Amino acid sequence: MTCIVGIEYDGGVVIGADSAGVAGYSITVRADTKVFRNSEYVMGFTGSFRMGQLLRYSLIPPLPENWDVDRFMATDFVQAVRECLRDGGYARNDSGSEQGGVFLVGIRGRLYRIDVDYQIGRSVDNYEAVGSGEEFALGAMFASAHLPPEERARLALEAAAHHSSAVCPPFHIMSCPTEPGSAGL
Repeated sequence: MTCIVGIEYDGGVVIGADSAGVAGYSITVRADTKVFRNSEYVMGFTGSFRMGQLLRYSLIPPLPENWDVDRFMATDFVQAVRECLRDGGYARNDSGSEQGGVFLVGIRGRLYRIDVDYQIGRSVDNYEAVGSGEEFALGAMFASAHLPPEERARLALEAAAHHSSAVCPPFHIMSCPTEPGSAGL
Protein backbone atom coordinates (compact mmCIF):
# COMPACT_ATOMS: atom_id res chain seq x y z
CA MET A 1 0.00 0.00 0.00
CA THR A 2 2.41 2.67 -0.95
CA CYS A 3 5.59 3.68 -2.63
CA ILE A 4 8.50 5.38 -0.92
CA VAL A 5 11.58 6.21 -2.99
CA GLY A 6 15.00 7.48 -1.99
CA ILE A 7 18.03 8.68 -3.87
CA GLU A 8 21.53 9.36 -2.56
CA TYR A 9 23.35 12.05 -4.57
CA ASP A 10 26.33 14.34 -4.25
CA GLY A 11 24.99 16.86 -1.80
CA GLY A 12 22.39 14.84 0.08
CA VAL A 13 19.47 12.47 0.01
CA VAL A 14 16.01 12.94 -1.43
CA ILE A 15 13.02 10.84 -0.29
CA GLY A 16 9.60 10.89 -1.93
CA ALA A 17 6.27 9.33 -1.04
CA ASP A 18 2.80 8.88 -2.43
CA SER A 19 -0.40 9.61 -0.46
CA ALA A 20 -2.38 6.35 -0.61
CA GLY A 21 -3.92 4.80 2.46
CA VAL A 22 -5.16 1.37 1.40
CA ALA A 23 -7.44 -1.06 3.26
CA GLY A 24 -8.61 -4.00 1.17
CA TYR A 25 -10.22 -2.55 -1.94
CA SER A 26 -10.62 0.91 -0.42
CA ILE A 27 -8.17 3.76 -0.90
CA THR A 28 -7.99 7.06 0.97
CA VAL A 29 -5.80 9.95 -0.11
CA ARG A 30 -4.16 10.83 3.20
CA ALA A 31 -3.50 14.41 4.28
CA ASP A 32 -0.79 13.25 6.70
CA THR A 33 2.31 12.65 4.62
CA LYS A 34 4.46 9.51 4.60
CA VAL A 35 7.66 11.55 4.26
CA PHE A 36 8.83 13.99 6.93
CA ARG A 37 11.77 15.50 8.74
CA ASN A 38 12.73 14.61 12.27
CA SER A 39 15.78 16.52 13.48
CA GLU A 40 18.50 16.14 10.78
CA TYR A 41 16.76 13.09 9.30
CA VAL A 42 14.33 12.77 6.44
CA MET A 43 12.19 9.61 6.64
CA GLY A 44 9.56 7.89 4.54
CA PHE A 45 7.55 4.88 5.72
CA THR A 46 5.38 2.12 4.31
CA GLY A 47 2.83 -0.03 6.08
CA SER A 48 1.21 1.27 9.21
CA PHE A 49 0.47 4.96 9.61
CA ARG A 50 0.79 4.34 13.35
CA MET A 51 4.44 3.39 12.89
CA GLY A 52 4.96 6.55 10.83
CA GLN A 53 3.32 8.67 13.51
CA LEU A 54 5.61 7.22 16.17
CA LEU A 55 8.71 7.83 14.04
CA ARG A 56 7.56 11.36 13.30
CA TYR A 57 6.24 12.53 16.66
CA SER A 58 7.67 10.24 19.38
CA LEU A 59 11.13 9.29 18.19
CA ILE A 60 13.89 11.51 19.50
CA PRO A 61 16.65 10.31 17.20
CA PRO A 62 20.26 10.50 18.32
CA LEU A 63 22.75 12.10 15.95
CA PRO A 64 25.98 10.57 14.65
CA GLU A 65 28.99 11.87 16.57
CA ASN A 66 31.74 10.34 14.46
CA TRP A 67 32.65 9.37 10.91
CA ASP A 68 31.24 5.81 11.12
CA VAL A 69 27.62 6.60 10.24
CA ASP A 70 26.84 2.98 9.24
CA ARG A 71 27.88 1.70 12.68
CA PHE A 72 25.87 4.46 14.36
CA MET A 73 22.77 3.63 12.33
CA ALA A 74 23.04 -0.12 13.04
CA THR A 75 23.41 0.47 16.78
CA ASP A 76 22.34 3.76 18.36
CA PHE A 77 19.73 4.79 15.78
CA VAL A 78 18.12 1.34 15.56
CA GLN A 79 18.05 1.05 19.36
CA ALA A 80 16.20 4.38 19.61
CA VAL A 81 13.71 3.22 16.93
CA ARG A 82 13.15 -0.12 18.71
CA GLU A 83 12.45 1.62 22.01
CA CYS A 84 10.13 4.15 20.35
CA LEU A 85 8.07 1.48 18.56
CA ARG A 86 7.97 -0.75 21.64
CA ASP A 87 6.91 2.13 23.94
CA GLY A 88 4.29 3.20 21.39
CA GLY A 89 2.76 -0.30 21.34
CA TYR A 90 3.68 -0.94 17.73
CA ALA A 91 6.62 -3.38 17.83
CA ARG A 92 5.56 -7.03 17.66
CA ASN A 93 7.26 -9.91 19.43
CA ASP A 94 6.80 -13.33 17.85
CA SER A 95 8.46 -16.09 19.89
CA GLY A 96 11.25 -13.78 21.01
CA SER A 97 11.82 -12.19 17.61
CA GLU A 98 10.96 -8.49 17.72
CA GLN A 99 9.66 -6.83 14.55
CA GLY A 100 9.02 -3.24 13.56
CA GLY A 101 8.31 -1.94 10.07
CA VAL A 102 9.94 -0.85 6.83
CA PHE A 103 11.08 2.70 6.14
CA LEU A 104 13.75 4.77 4.42
CA VAL A 105 16.02 7.19 6.26
CA GLY A 106 18.32 9.89 4.93
CA ILE A 107 21.04 11.35 7.12
CA ARG A 108 24.26 13.18 6.23
CA GLY A 109 24.26 12.19 2.59
CA ARG A 110 23.42 8.53 3.15
CA LEU A 111 20.24 6.63 2.34
CA TYR A 112 19.27 3.68 4.55
CA ARG A 113 16.54 1.08 4.29
CA ILE A 114 15.37 -0.18 7.69
CA ASP A 115 13.60 -3.54 7.48
CA VAL A 116 11.14 -5.26 9.83
CA ASP A 117 13.97 -7.03 11.68
CA TYR A 118 15.68 -3.64 12.22
CA GLN A 119 18.56 -4.39 9.88
CA ILE A 120 19.94 -1.40 8.02
CA GLY A 121 20.77 -1.56 4.34
CA ARG A 122 22.45 0.68 1.78
CA SER A 123 22.30 -0.06 -1.93
CA VAL A 124 25.35 0.28 -4.17
CA ASP A 125 22.93 1.77 -6.71
CA ASN A 126 22.45 4.84 -4.47
CA TYR A 127 18.67 4.53 -4.74
CA GLU A 128 16.02 2.45 -3.00
CA ALA A 129 12.26 1.93 -2.94
CA VAL A 130 9.85 0.23 -0.56
CA GLY A 131 6.16 -0.57 -0.69
CA SER A 132 3.77 -2.11 -3.20
CA GLY A 133 5.09 0.09 -6.02
CA GLU A 134 8.72 -0.77 -5.25
CA GLU A 135 9.60 -2.68 -8.43
CA PHE A 136 8.10 -0.06 -10.76
CA ALA A 137 9.90 2.74 -8.92
CA LEU A 138 13.25 0.91 -8.97
CA GLY A 139 12.99 0.46 -12.75
CA ALA A 140 12.16 4.13 -13.24
CA MET A 141 15.08 5.25 -11.07
CA PHE A 142 17.45 2.96 -12.96
CA ALA A 143 16.31 4.36 -16.30
CA SER A 144 16.43 8.00 -15.18
CA ALA A 145 19.96 8.17 -13.77
CA HIS A 146 20.68 11.16 -16.04
CA LEU A 147 18.01 13.34 -14.36
CA PRO A 148 18.30 15.48 -11.21
CA PRO A 149 17.36 13.59 -8.01
CA GLU A 150 14.01 15.34 -7.42
CA GLU A 151 12.89 14.61 -10.99
CA ARG A 152 13.99 10.97 -10.65
CA ALA A 153 11.98 10.62 -7.43
CA ARG A 154 8.86 12.14 -9.00
CA LEU A 155 9.20 10.00 -12.13
CA ALA A 156 9.60 6.86 -10.00
CA LEU A 157 6.46 7.69 -8.02
CA GLU A 158 4.53 8.41 -11.21
CA ALA A 159 5.59 5.05 -12.67
CA ALA A 160 4.52 3.27 -9.48
CA ALA A 161 1.14 5.06 -9.47
CA HIS A 162 0.61 4.20 -13.15
CA HIS A 163 1.24 0.49 -12.59
CA SER A 164 0.00 -0.11 -9.02
CA SER A 165 -3.54 0.43 -7.75
CA ALA A 166 -2.14 0.95 -4.24
CA VAL A 167 -0.09 4.06 -5.11
CA CYS A 168 -1.54 7.51 -5.81
CA PRO A 169 -0.68 11.21 -5.90
CA PRO A 170 -0.18 13.75 -4.60
CA PHE A 171 3.53 13.06 -4.19
CA HIS A 172 5.67 14.62 -1.48
CA ILE A 173 9.42 14.96 -1.87
CA MET A 174 11.93 16.15 0.76
CA SER A 175 15.68 16.31 0.93
CA CYS A 176 18.31 15.95 3.59
CA PRO A 177 21.59 17.72 2.82
CA THR A 178 24.98 16.11 3.41
CA GLU A 179 26.01 18.83 5.82
CA PRO A 180 23.77 19.56 8.84
CA GLY A 181 22.19 22.98 8.63
CA SER A 182 22.36 23.20 4.82
CA ALA A 183 19.24 24.13 2.91
CA GLY A 184 17.00 21.26 1.76
CA LEU A 185 13.96 21.05 -0.48
